[in-house]
Amino acid sequence: MPRSDAPRFDPFTGRPAGTDDVVSMSARLGLEPPRFCAECGRRMVVQISPDGWWAECSRHGVLDSATLGRR
Repeated sequence: MPRSDAPRFDPFTGRPAGTDDVVSMSARLGLEPPRFCAECGRRMVVQISPDGWWAECSRHGVLDSATLGRR
């Protein structure tokens, strides 16, 4: 599913975008999958495998590492 250009929520904390939250170094480097939907802030179901990951929002569908180019 296509995502909007400007996320409304932080995908690692679930808080509104622009909030000054401390995010781990591995998340900033792109080594962790998002845990929250950037569109609605809901917690996502995340599955990690040796060759990538996928995360599913109940409202906005599936996002995976292959789509984002993070394999």
